[in-house]
Amino acid sequence: MKALISVDMEGISGIVHSSETNPERYDYQRGRELMTAEANAVIAGVLDAEPTADVLVADAHGTFRNLLPEQLDRRARLVRGKPRALNMLAGLDEETDAALFVGYHVRAGEGPGVLAHTMNGEILDVRVTGRAQGESAPGTGHAPGEDGQVTGRSLGEIGLNAAMAGHLGVPVVLLSGDDAACAEAAALIPEAVTVPVKEALGMAAAVTLHPEEARDRLRRAAADAVSRRTEIPPLALTGPLDVEVDLASPHTIDLATLVPGVSRAAGARTLAFAAPDYGTAYRLILLLAQLATIRPA
Repeated sequence: MKALISVDMEGISGIVHSSETNPERYDYQRGRELMTAEANAVIAGVLDAEPTADVLVADAHGTFRNLLPEQLDRRARLVRGKPRALNMLAGLDEETDAALFVGYHVRAGEGPGVLAHTMNGEILDVRVTGRAQGESAPGTGHAPGEDGQVTGRSLGEIGLNAAMAGHLGVPVVLLSGDDAACAEAAALIPEAVTVPVKEALGMAAAVTLHPEEARDRLRRAAADAVSRRTEIPPLALTGPLDVEVDLASPHTIDLATLVPGVSRAAGARTLAFAAPDYGTAYRLILLLAQLATIRPA
């Protein structure tokens, strides 16, 4: 059995402020330790259920160099550094049996949610429209029409990454973060196990569990989620897909229109493109997020 654990930082128990997630701020080292400890709790839970599992842990925050390698459970392998294929999901492939999202946060524009955003501060919204598998429309919250098409719904990192896992046939079986992140995940993947480790009061405030209590809950939940992995369907959107991305910076929009197939849509901040499948759409969204980090010369 192969599991991928993708670990972000904003949704870790005890973390409420960017000083704890930014390498240039004074409280970052403490944030790294809390993040690593929660990753270890989930690793332990996976191995409680499947003692011979192959466990990969993808450092999925910021620089992708946050987890402390020397403190990580030695039974797991760590994926760190960037740039890399599949970004927050590096290490995921068709042979993966389950994905677990740890320390995730709600999408930009939602809340109250601790440190809510989508990839970076430049992406305001991402909307994906396409065909959904099954009777309902995973990732949209709407039933498909007669032709199977569904109206696009805004997706943040939870939805975008879960759909990429689904594109490869991999179910997301667990998600942890604040209560808003867990609600976002439950709307997308009702069967998945969610672990709220704090109650969001705002962008930089929460009522949080004690870190040790959060880790105990995560270990139990991870074991349960992995044991039930065959009961949790992958979140899959089939192509062709239409994608709209709202960006904050006009400079980024100017750069993005140089990418073949990407054009300005209605609204000064909106880019649009079509993709033959979700894997292509996901990679283009990642490219737009990267372009958003380039400042004018």
